[in-house]
Amino acid sequence: MDDATVLAAGAETIPREAETAGRHRSRWILRRGLFGLFTLLVISILIFFATHVLPGNAAQAILGHTATPARVHQLERQLGLDRSILAQYWTWLSNAVRGHFGSSLAANEPVTTLIGSPLVNTLVLLGLTALIAVPVSLAVGVLAATRQNGPLDAGISAVSITLAALPEFVIGIVLVTLFATQVLKLLPSVALIPPGQDPLSSGTAMILPVATLTLAVIPYLSRLVRGSMIDVLGSEYVTMARLKGLRPRTILVRHVLRNALVPAIQGTALSLAYLLGGVVTIEYLFAYPGLGSALIAAAGERDVPVIQAICLIFAAGYVIFNMIADLLTIYVTPRLRTQ
Repeated sequence: MDDATVLAAGAETIPREAETAGRHRSRWILRRGLFGLFTLLVISILIFFATHVLPGNAAQAILGHTATPARVHQLERQLGLDRSILAQYWTWLSNAVRGHFGSSLAANEPVTTLIGSPLVNTLVLLGLTALIAVPVSLAVGVLAATRQNGPLDAGISAVSITLAALPEFVIGIVLVTLFATQVLKLLPSVALIPPGQDPLSSGTAMILPVATLTLAVIPYLSRLVRGSMIDVLGSEYVTMARLKGLRPRTILVRHVLRNALVPAIQGTALSLAYLLGGVVTIEYLFAYPGLGSALIAAAGERDVPVIQAICLIFAAGYVIFNMIADLLTIYVTPRLRTQ
């Protein structure tokens, strides 16, 4: 076989390999999507049945303790609470798939309308936190790894461990004490945003909530980046690159960062998912009108449809963040694209 034949065979093999890799990737994405939907289905079952075993009666909570049993029973029939729990779940799930979560028992308006503005506020809060926390965590982790066992690494580790040991509400209280009281009266202690107003137009009201969530995330994510960077810096191919005389900056950019990104991507997804739960406490602490505050208010009023909708949104966000992280991992890891 001459060289031309070999080259032609190789040229034909490349498209076939690319096509095979594309099919593998498509199947993986389909499986991952189906698994995400199955996870949401299981979570929806848990959410629905958990809210129905809460103590008390929704109809009684709406009418008050002075309502007669006949009036309570009539309202239960109107709300469909007298049907079997399986029938109630099927109706709720069918409507939720179409984006309808029923009507609020307390406000007597559609749940989607009620939580629309809080959802936007929470997404803005999470977005601002991610835009600050992720780059800072990457920078701090890389800096600590490149100065491993030095004074700077020790200082960063000490600060990270201290912050990681503090719950986010404690961090928030410390920030309020330092910057919103008589110590340094620089920022508002609460983030009161009028309904329908853009949170970004609220000036300094967003600073303390965003700073609290950022400081709660940076220790975990920066330590994860540091550990990943140290593992890659000690690998054989990095050692070989050094022996070839490549500059440290070139090694860091071309060989280290890309391979250290995979744990960072997964850690970022877990951090964003963690923030979804952390906003409940932080929004309550700063009186921020987001989904967390709406969830606390709905729990106090036993507004079951609102509780179910918000919990399902949190669960969907968790699944979506992890799916995006998996897709990005496949993108930055060529050997995983054909598996």
